[in-house]
Amino acid sequence: MAENGIRLRYAGFVIFLSRLISIGTGLIFTLLITRSVSPEDYGVYGNLGDILSCFTIISTIIPFWIVRFEARRWPGSLKTGFIMNFLIGLASTILYLLSVMGIISALRINLDYMPAYLIAAVMIFESHLLSALEASLYPRRPEKIGFGLLVFEVSKVVLGILSLYVFRMGLMGALLSVIFAYLCQAAFYAKLLLQGFKEKIRWGYVKEWLKASILNIYGIAGERLLILANIFLFIHGGELARAYYGASSAIASIVAYSSSIAHALYPKLLSEVRSEDITLSLNLVLMFAMPMFFGAVVLSRELLSILNPVYIIAAPTLTILALSSLVLSTSSVFESVIIGTENFDVTAKIPFKSAFGSRLFLLLTLRYLQALIVLMPTYLMLSLFQLDGISSTFYFALISCVGQIVMMVAKFFVARSSISFAIPWKNLVKYTCSSLVMALGLYALSMPPRLAMTLLRVIIGAIIYFAMLIVIDDEVRMIARIVGKGAIRYLS
Repeated sequence: MAENGIRLRYAGFVIFLSRLISIGTGLIFTLLITRSVSPEDYGVYGNLGDILSCFTIISTIIPFWIVRFEARRWPGSLKTGFIMNFLIGLASTILYLLSVMGIISALRINLDYMPAYLIAAVMIFESHLLSALEASLYPRRPEKIGFGLLVFEVSKVVLGILSLYVFRMGLMGALLSVIFAYLCQAAFYAKLLLQGFKEKIRWGYVKEWLKASILNIYGIAGERLLILANIFLFIHGGELARAYYGASSAIASIVAYSSSIAHALYPKLLSEVRSEDITLSLNLVLMFAMPMFFGAVVLSRELLSILNPVYIIAAPTLTILALSSLVLSTSSVFESVIIGTENFDVTAKIPFKSAFGSRLFLLLTLRYLQALIVLMPTYLMLSLFQLDGISSTFYFALISCVGQIVMMVAKFFVARSSISFAIPWKNLVKYTCSSLVMALGLYALSMPPRLAMTLLRVIIGAIIYFAMLIVIDDEVRMIARIVGKGAIRYLS
């Protein structure tokens, strides 16, 4: 097995800091959209994302194996995987264009939105290319994915300002901004991987990947079933319900960014399995996930007001979705353990029977359990009861949260069957107590719901939280000293 020189803390912090920076750029872009288009247009923007995800359903199949082959240093996996995903992306884009008229008709979408649905096809192709490029970087230089994220976010904001505020292009401007930002990100990754494109294509890999792709399709289909719940909300709750959900999700998803600090755990485990790495990753994720959750709850009305005052009514929905994101962040560590410790494909050959008897197959099966928990209650609730848009959104978020909690518990037990690791309960108590103190401070520090004031409260909350941790936690004091010394060396 190849040696892996990934530094877990370093790669994790680089990616996480990139995510934190992207919070600001992401909120700016969301603000640009919500202040430039109607709530109905914003609902269509969210629905477009749901629809496109159905046509990128297989975009991660080949990249899944690229990661595992690259982590074990099998030559030619980068170029082979990229060419394969290029062809798959082209086919998926053509299929979408052939289906788009039927989709618009089935969902009873106004034909005025036809140009937007057509231009969005480009994002399907881009998604396939980016998946292959990121999969190639992930096992070798995972921190570069963080830099690529910044390229995308900054490009998106700059283009968004031009298209939405300068040229007043509305929904179409938002889509074009995302399309060209993805192009910039792909160019950045491609430049870093130029050396890998000089290797020969290994068609033997393609045979193994396609043979094992049934496993991927099984898992992805289970995951994408959940998208049907979003479509149910759009159909039965209307554009406003989807807009409320989209606005709340835009804020709540920030909590899930904390999982990015454990982003390097998966490729690390592929080459070297150590229980200490798992505990460290879980500890770091919880250190940031807890205050982000409490902050999202306390500042829910202010954060939604930044997007648009009409979304303040969705504050209870944001609270539920923030809890879902906290659970998802914790669950992501357990998932990395499951797939990172699985070794049925340790050679360049993938035994078909071993794959379907693996813990990976069990993990993928859990997605169907989650779909069962979420889809049926959501459909019955929306179709049988006459709920307004905000009520539909709240109960949908509640059902989804229950599904996330069940999944986290199940993944924990599967992960523990893979390898024994410690849960940092003592540190979790510290993070929770510090987060509660922070939340009380933010609650007492009432300010007008304006962007500058809300950002100031976020900064104050972060200072309170980490000040508490520095007092009560040795590891945080150590990290603070390391960061301080690094900053001094950089400035000197």
